[in-house]
Amino acid sequence: QVQLVESGGGLVQAGGSLRLSCVASGRTSGSYAMGWFRQAPGKEREFVAAISWSGTIIDYTSVVKGRFTISRDNAKNTVYLQMNSLKPEDTAVYYCAARYVGSYRTGRASSLYDYWGQGTQVTVSS
Repeated sequence: QVQLVESGGGLVQAGGSLRLSCVASGRTSGSYAMGWFRQAPGKEREFVAAISWSGTIIDYTSVVKGRFTISRDNAKNTVYLQMNSLKPEDTAVYYCAARYVGSYRTGRASSLYDYWGQGTQVTVSS
């Protein structure tokens, strides 16, 4: 089992920045991709970004490309999501997720991921 704990959410004005962190613990050996997803009230959970174990494969949904940056530090079992130029429509609960899939793959579908964190709230005011 892998436990994931997100942190770094909060309230920020439009145009501001936040950095989310997700720390993995438990059975963290092996190569796992990490993803960030978000869910706004009344909407389905959606893909935001993903990064391979190697860090060489990175994917973003189009609406955050150029504003968000995903990165990871495998020595610390931590993945980050740097969010800049935040917009009110970025308001959501953000979840990190992990999937054991080897070193060079990611994935956009939430069903591909094996483990999930509890989520952290991000609120962007206009």
